[in-house]
Amino acid sequence: MNPEKVVFGFFIVLALTLNFGFFLGEIDDPDHHHVYELFAVVVVNLIATILKFGDRTQMGAVLLATSLVADLQLLTAALVWALAMHVSDVGFTPVVMASIVSLSGGALLANVVSVVLLVIETVMLRR
Repeated sequence: MNPEKVVFGFFIVLALTLNFGFFLGEIDDPDHHHVYELFAVVVVNLIATILKFGDRTQMGAVLLATSLVADLQLLTAALVWALAMHVSDVGFTPVVMASIVSLSGGALLANVVSVVLLVIETVMLRR
C-alpha cells in the first residue's frame, strides 16, 4: 500500500464530504450552512490541490484542473460571505446565502468529478 496515495485519496474524499455537508440544507437559510464548515471545506480543498501538484500524468492534470475549479468557487463563496458580513450595508440576506450555497454546489460537482476520476484511475491500475 502506498501511503502517499492513501493521504491523497483521503483528502479528495474528505473535500467531497465536507462540501456535501455544507451544501446540504435550505439554500437560503444561514442556519443550515455554518461559516466554520465553509472554512474547513476551503482548507481541505486547498490541501487536496497542493497534493495534486506532484502528479505528472494526464489524469493528474485533469484532477488538478477539477481541484482548481473547486478552489476558485469555494474562495469566491468565502469572499461573498466576508463581503456580506463585513463590508456590505445590505448584510446577510437569503439571496446572498443562496449565492454562497450555489457556489459551493459548483465546487461539489467538481469534487464529485475528482472522486470519480480517482476511482476510474484506481480501477484501471494493473499489478
